[in-house]
Amino acid sequence: MASPLDPAPLSKHKRRVLIVEDDESIALGLKLNLEAEGYWVEVAGDGDRGLGLARAGGFDVLILDVMLPKTNGFEVVRVLREAGETVPVIMLSARGDESDKVMGLELGAEDYITKPFGLAELLARVKAVLRRDGITRSRVEPVVEAGELLVNPNTREVSRDGDVVALTATEFEILWCLVEAGGQVLSREQILAKVWGPGHKGTLRTIDNFLLQLRNKLERDPALPDHLLTVRGVGYRFQR
Repeated sequence: MASPLDPAPLSKHKRRVLIVEDDESIALGLKLNLEAEGYWVEVAGDGDRGLGLARAGGFDVLILDVMLPKTNGFEVVRVLREAGETVPVIMLSARGDESDKVMGLELGAEDYITKPFGLAELLARVKAVLRRDGITRSRVEPVVEAGELLVNPNTREVSRDGDVVALTATEFEILWCLVEAGGQVLSREQILAKVWGPGHKGTLRTIDNFLLQLRNKLERDPALPDHLLTVRGVGYRFQR
């Protein structure tokens, strides 16, 4: 018989959340509220431990503070993405500077929330990230072929010349909304609304940065793209 002090067995249906936050009161508040929503939660108090846990895998989403002891949040994201880890990341920061938000997103974070924030907002962002990551996706879609690219919306995998290209959840979602448009031009505002939701207060520069990342990963020559095209003064479109 298990001891009363033993942790409860992890349900295979629970989504796993890793919180990396050195403010114990914030970390505890997030943990309790996420657990009340049915998530399984692990907490790390510094960047080194958080990075180690994240790299060990098994988490569905990472909530990551920027200002951390030992290794800061930006560096944690950079190391994870360079290692090919695609776990969705929501960054937290007391600094609301646009440059910080852009840096976090360019490094590969899916979302960026400025402190102080409401718990309802954070829970909504977690659900949105999980939805974008395909956790709740159940419909079967045809695989899209575009030259040397294969885009599989069911596995959320993209391959170029047969080699799988690692994309973050948000990178894939932006790519897929352009693919779904069937060659039509989408404005930055339309992409922002489709991927983050109509109530998201993001910047249009965010879309430009993500398209730059996608071109660097998917195009043979990012400076002369074949598929992710800019329509000046309007937005972007996907060409097969």
